[in-house]
Amino acid sequence: MWRDPRHYQLGALYSLFLYGAFALGFDVKPLHVVLTIATAVTTQVLFSWIFRVPVELRSALITSCSLCLLLRSSVWWVPVFAAFVAMGSKFVLRWNGKHIFNPANGAIILCLLVFDNAWVSPGQWGNTAFFGFLFACLGGLVVMRAKRADVSLAFLFFYSAMIFARSVYLGEPMTIPIHRLESGALLLFTFFMISDPKTTPNSRVARILYAFLVAAGAYYVTFKMFRTNGLLWSLVIVSLLVPFMDLLFRGEIYQWRKKDEVQFSS
Repeated sequence: MWRDPRHYQLGALYSLFLYGAFALGFDVKPLHVVLTIATAVTTQVLFSWIFRVPVELRSALITSCSLCLLLRSSVWWVPVFAAFVAMGSKFVLRWNGKHIFNPANGAIILCLLVFDNAWVSPGQWGNTAFFGFLFACLGGLVVMRAKRADVSLAFLFFYSAMIFARSVYLGEPMTIPIHRLESGALLLFTFFMISDPKTTPNSRVARILYAFLVAAGAYYVTFKMFRTNGLLWSLVIVSLLVPFMDLLFRGEIYQWRKKDEVQFSS
């Protein structure tokens, strides 16, 4: 049981959330946290009953924690809506046994599109090197055990290269791109969202291409369109290409548990 990488992911995510809430003073309301987790768990149970598949609570806990880490709102019903959409999309928006969107990413983007009082707070993590190193280590542990380290490392390489190349072209001091990369939100995205093994391409070649496209899209949204949350917007758009990548580049579909495969596992 403890070989399942989701247990490590749960431990890392909730440790990071507790650190952020108590040490960094995240502006997150306790009621929103409770409602987000409760809605995610309830929705997971409901849809598992509708589709007659085993209940997988780890998926609900992982997704709800990701929402608590990223999504903010002034009203209680936005996180409830996000949690319901995130968990429901896993069952409804599928192709060839895989989610089309990362559940938390898709729900956050939908909330940003629909609601004026929903936002993401990337600056809440600060930019300290120590916390960034801690974030990277915890994230690296998760993706290594989930066998999707190639996506995270490729994305970090491509995105960093684009950031540095831009600064070199503009003649900016190197402290500027370094400061842009010293972001807990970037590391959260890199090691816990883009590396989701149930939404990334099956083939390693396709995963490298996927990482490049997400990096290029995030760069374009941020520095050409001058919009915030470029990482999230890019991921949700590039995720639509994954079914085509899986057709072009054949590979094995990732399974959390080889001996106990569940069709609707997280």
